[in-house]
Amino acid sequence: MTQSRTDTVRAWLQGLQRRITDGMQAVDGGAFLRDAWSKAPGEPLQGDGVTLILEDGAVLERAGCGFSHVRGPRLPPSATQHRPELAGAPFEAMGVSLVFHPRNPYAPTVHMNVRMIAATPAGGEPVCWFGGGMDLTPIYGFEEDARHFHRACRDALAPHGADKYPRFKRWCDEYFYLKHRNEPRGIGGIFFDDVAEPGFDAGFALLQGVGDAFLGAYTPILLRRKDTPYGECERAFQLYRRGRYVEFNLVWDRGTHFGLQSGGRTESILLSMPPLARWAYQPTLEPGSPEAELTQRFLVPQEWV
Repeated sequence: MTQSRTDTVRAWLQGLQRRITDGMQAVDGGAFLRDAWSKAPGEPLQGDGVTLILEDGAVLERAGCGFSHVRGPRLPPSATQHRPELAGAPFEAMGVSLVFHPRNPYAPTVHMNVRMIAATPAGGEPVCWFGGGMDLTPIYGFEEDARHFHRACRDALAPHGADKYPRFKRWCDEYFYLKHRNEPRGIGGIFFDDVAEPGFDAGFALLQGVGDAFLGAYTPILLRRKDTPYGECERAFQLYRRGRYVEFNLVWDRGTHFGLQSGGRTESILLSMPPLARWAYQPTLEPGSPEAELTQRFLVPQEWV
């Protein structure tokens, strides 16, 4: 990985973080707090980053958007399960990751991540690959929101090949799945990982296409739902569904595991956690209710576009 390529990707990711948080500030009216950090000498990882966090906002109850750029002496197991030949190789990783938890239960939670990892096996040439995607997790389902989000994902990938959206959409459905609950986390979107075959330029262009599409995919939905009236019932259901979000992130998410296994900054890794969540033992949802419709109609893998 040449220094010029490293600098190019880093600058673009930092710009993406600024553009997204500026867009969300315009919707919420509050400001993201900036927490710049760097790893101290002697720690397992070296590097730096910026965590931007907005808590207790008028629209966003908790919104975290982090940039990180780290280097380590050996790839953690979560990064080499599909690349065993790179086990133990020194690596460099950088990316932007965000999760926004709106206050209104009718506004969906959203996740987006774009990242690049480079590793150099012993006696070999550097290997570079890209990953990322975005997905939507509604508490109450709306078909127009699902279709809009998936159209934006499809259109972002269209310049990179007609096969990309069907492939990455299916990958997202399979990845963001709570195996212990036998249910999807949300209505999906797109997800890709270990993309190296097209080469650096094509892989980076794919990364940019996904990142650049995020605001257009999510902001119209947030604006449409943020002022919908709700009561205690809807709030309770929101907190219950947030519990499922926490379960996925801690039990199944490779990004969380990568960060913790590699000695990353815990506070930044866990910025995806909601401010409040709840669990209920074998809850019963009233048949035909909007709450029951979420699992029966929306949390079912399907073709939205």
